[in-house]
Amino acid sequence: MITNNFFDFLSRKLKEVQETEIKAIEEAAKLIVDSINKGGRFYVFGTGHSHIIAEEIYLRAGGLAYVNAVLPTELMLHELALKSTYVERIEGYANHLVDLYKMSAEDTLMVVSNSGRNAVPVDLCLEAKKRGLSIIVITSVKAGKGVASRHSSGYKIADLADVVIDNCADEGDASYYIDNFDIPVGPLSDFTGVAIAQALMADVVDELVKQGHKPPVFKSSNLDGADEYNDELFDKYYGYWK
Repeated sequence: MITNNFFDFLSRKLKEVQETEIKAIEEAAKLIVDSINKGGRFYVFGTGHSHIIAEEIYLRAGGLAYVNAVLPTELMLHELALKSTYVERIEGYANHLVDLYKMSAEDTLMVVSNSGRNAVPVDLCLEAKKRGLSIIVITSVKAGKGVASRHSSGYKIADLADVVIDNCADEGDASYYIDNFDIPVGPLSDFTGVAIAQALMADVVDELVKQGHKPPVFKSSNLDGADEYNDELFDKYYGYWK
């Protein structure tokens, strides 16, 4: 079995992120902290499997209550297998998300896309840029260089960002080859993307604490007494809990 080899492969990729992306992650954290200090929010968005990273730092134990995940169901995978693939290529769709989620110039937006080429992530970055938001992207620099944009502007999300964080995934994402089989397995973008997103949140909380704040971080709902604590955060930061 190749289990040990595969874990070694994952470790090497995570080490690559650590060795190359610390500065970008710290720069991204500063943008988020700046938004929070201005009374803004941190929005995170991804289509297809990239939505996993948006969910990872949203409304969970250890998560910041300043995070708003943009998760329209038509861009996720649970309804129809190919629906999100088709919808994420439609230009003009994402412009309305900025209005629906009430994004403003005080906010920071993080867009996650491995290739960075499809219309919806590009449109979202373009519209957010027009409105003065700070933009962070998590993408594969290698994958982005190997493909053309699917947006009429010719842009990919990395072209529109204030900070680009490279997830260090290979072109096509899956990149672990098994002997005597020519199709790679083991897609990396969510594995490294989740690590990047959680490191980013830890940096944000650390900086807020250093500035004298008490960051609103959710506790696990499986801990005694956590429901009352979390309810207060829901009421204050989301406004729909009760």
